[in-house]
Amino acid sequence: MTRRYFVTGTDTGVGKTLVAAGLLAKAARQGLTTAAVKPVAAGCEESPGGLRNDDALMLREAMTLDLPYETVNPVALAPAIAPHIAAREAGRHMGVAALAGHCRNVFERHADLTLVEGAGGWRVPLNDRETLADLARELALPVILVVGMRLGCINHALLTAEAIRNDGLPLAGWVANRVDASMSRYRDNLATLARHLPAPLLGEVPYLSDSDPRRVAEYLRLPD
Repeated sequence: MTRRYFVTGTDTGVGKTLVAAGLLAKAARQGLTTAAVKPVAAGCEESPGGLRNDDALMLREAMTLDLPYETVNPVALAPAIAPHIAAREAGRHMGVAALAGHCRNVFERHADLTLVEGAGGWRVPLNDRETLADLARELALPVILVVGMRLGCINHALLTAEAIRNDGLPLAGWVANRVDASMSRYRDNLATLARHLPAPLLGEVPYLSDSDPRRVAEYLRLPD
């Protein structure tokens, strides 16, 4: 049975890609085939093959299917700024219909697990009318929420979970990713999130000095 999820975060810089790659690595260890899509990526660098994004490259390396870079990351934008602004400055239009088409092309590969990773948080705009949340709704995907464990994360996580629910999508699970090694009252914050988030905790990733998805996989489990 194929499983597909949309991976979002409480904010930018909370480790969405590292967790997503960790989930891909976890699935691969269990003998599953995996694929991933990063529909939109800002902060790309020029390469001989064109613009490349580190997050998309990490996903591509972690998954088992061998897909062209442009299939994994169809919209690559150079400036490390809000994607809709970067797209406008580049003279490109990003719309839900086209991005959903790119994602469905990957779905047609029928990997056992396919992840679609957003950019930033839940309501990141694509254009003047649509957001990445609209893409998740168009694809009708259950959502995995990555919570960056730092001061303010409870409010961000609960508001994001509420928005996901109001958009009519199920929250399949959440991951606590410790991005602040010195976070005060970490355990108390984690316990509060576990009480209030309406979904299972899929893993607790400690603060790590490296970015190895195989190591992150040790702290994760796949949604039921």
